[in-house]
Amino acid sequence: MGTPAPGDLRVPYQELVEALARVLLGFGFTKERAHLAARIFADASRDGVYSHGVNRFPRFLRALRNRVVDAKAVPVLVSSAGALERWDGQSGPGMLNAHKCMQRAIELSQLHGIGCVALRNTNHWMRGGSYGWQAAEAGRIAICWTNTMPNLPPWGAVDPRLGNNPLVIAVPRKEGHVVLDMAMSQFSYGAIESYRKKGTQLPVPGGFTSNGELTTDPGAIEKSYRPLPIGYWKGSGLALMLDLAASALAGGNATCQIAADPERETRVSQAFIAIDPSQLGGEAACAEIADRVISDLHDARTVSGEKVRYPGEQVLRTRRTNLELGVPVDAAIWEEVRRG
Repeated sequence: MGTPAPGDLRVPYQELVEALARVLLGFGFTKERAHLAARIFADASRDGVYSHGVNRFPRFLRALRNRVVDAKAVPVLVSSAGALERWDGQSGPGMLNAHKCMQRAIELSQLHGIGCVALRNTNHWMRGGSYGWQAAEAGRIAICWTNTMPNLPPWGAVDPRLGNNPLVIAVPRKEGHVVLDMAMSQFSYGAIESYRKKGTQLPVPGGFTSNGELTTDPGAIEKSYRPLPIGYWKGSGLALMLDLAASALAGGNATCQIAADPERETRVSQAFIAIDPSQLGGEAACAEIADRVISDLHDARTVSGEKVRYPGEQVLRTRRTNLELGVPVDAAIWEEVRRG
């Protein structure tokens, strides 16, 4: 997921954004919404999350053509209770719905110290970390998550009944925000696909073969449809609880109600929480704590001799490289984008 595939082109970041936006304008997006969606795709690839960036753009276009995603739909407020709001995404573009709801959570945190926005009837939000970075840039601590179609077997089972339900936690920090972006499976399906396309094995076992054996073979995991939950039974339990919390807060679909087809996955439920530490006079203290924790982490001795990285640290390095050299893009996908 974090390494360009052999043969990828490098495209200047702004050229990439403009090219993606031009395609989206042809699908009925307004100029503002086209550029925001294009930026979210481009930012994911810029930051090294290639599986959920431009590489996923063709699938998003198919969802638009198949009317799984309504290009013109915008989220609407359903109900509110102080710092808590419920919104309906109306099957609109998932990344735009998510950006709007995280922004609304940030606004609520300015009023109440904390804001929580639950979103139903939305679509895939692409790279979940986008909304953690969005909140951190606004000086907010953030937690957000989504449910998904059933694509993860409960621990001890063979049939997918859980979603791999990505979870994002972000803490702002002047020297580099700390942003954890993780699925409930050891590797997301997007990452597994990326490893397969590159012809490489996973660095650690990421799922089971059809015979029930742990494997590092991404193709075998795609065939068996049995990725490994993080922490074994613990990841399985956490996936279940995230699904329950998101669907209950949003009044929307749970994983068991979502079509088990990646091309038809829609009407998912999500939650966005933003916390403003400055409301308690704790902005400086929060920054000091974050710096102390990261400094202590960096001092840990390692087997390889390389410094331990905090979540989000490699993103900043990759971002600098890709802005300087150009964003890696699959040549076939770039040709498709250029054709419009």
